[in-house]
Amino acid sequence: MGARAKLSRRDRIKMGIRKRLSGSSARPRLSVYRSNKGIYAQIIDDVSGKTLVSASSLSKDFTAADGTKIDQSVAVGKLVASKAIAAGIKDVVFDRNGYLYHGRVKSLAEGAREGGLNF
Repeated sequence: MGARAKLSRRDRIKMGIRKRLSGSSARPRLSVYRSNKGIYAQIIDDVSGKTLVSASSLSKDFTAADGTKIDQSVAVGKLVASKAIAAGIKDVVFDRNGYLYHGRVKSLAEGAREGGLNF
């Protein structure tokens, strides 16, 4: 399976997920993007089309740069949760963005739950 086939598979899974869930102002969507070097999380209001809160392992306000990628994912989850709670967001819908709920995606979700987000 080539890189293009793998990408289109993730896109198909992503479309199936996005068909079922959407973020509103009452319950925005926590979207995760995973690259080889870092992990990114955004809290999005799909009705207005705006990103309310974002955090990544490559941003300037991220301090836990050392450690494994899973440790960094937990820290990003806690960071996005603290920013969301400061912005008045408590409940979110989790969007795994076509990735398996495993490894770094799962650890980011667990870190966000530890930080106080409900989903």
